[in-house]
Amino acid sequence: MEDARVPGPDHRESGSGAWARWCAERVSGLPPSVGPVRLVGIDGYAGSGKSTAADRLARELAGAPVVRLDDLADHQAPIAPPGRVLRTLVEPWSRGVGARFGLYDWERRRIGRGVRVPPAPVVILEGVGAARRALRPHLAWSVWMDVPARTAQARGRRRDGPEQADFWDRWVPLEREHFANEPSWVHVDCLLVPWRAGYHARVRTYPESDGSRWEAPLRGSS
Repeated sequence: MEDARVPGPDHRESGSGAWARWCAERVSGLPPSVGPVRLVGIDGYAGSGKSTAADRLARELAGAPVVRLDDLADHQAPIAPPGRVLRTLVEPWSRGVGARFGLYDWERRRIGRGVRVPPAPVVILEGVGAARRALRPHLAWSVWMDVPARTAQARGRRRDGPEQADFWDRWVPLEREHFANEPSWVHVDCLLVPWRAGYHARVRTYPESDGSRWEAPLRGSS
């Protein structure tokens, strides 16, 4: 059983990462949401940059563990079912113990090596559905990658190459249906909006006069 992977120091990215430093400071000041854990959900379309953003934020949080929802999904349920996520992660963390599960091997179509994710001060959950309705009560902070669906899909297809074209043809309508029923971006705490080589972070405010709204992009949050 291995500990959850922590992004290495040699990971490369463009942009200054000021948004990640700002988010890390914000998250660190929040109360725990699951036992001792501040659980951060990063949601968005496949190909929108969730994994890269999660890794960048994890490094700003002193190597916070990152859990990929793809590892809790499978060919029968390509989007990880919320009940599986709650049983596998939230339930043990709520008791202050580590979560243990086997990573799904997408090539061999079976459960592969086991990992352990400790109840760290912050854990980042990234993937399609990370900020869905069933999980939101357990999130300390939630992020939506504000990349249009078509842009994200084009990125994903380029990344995965022609050998994964059939997968993407099946995935797109499934993802479209999911977000039609689970519009995460309406409920998240923060939007990451592409800007130059990085992102602007936009945060939700709740003024009493007009309900929730989004602040203008934070300066210097690329």
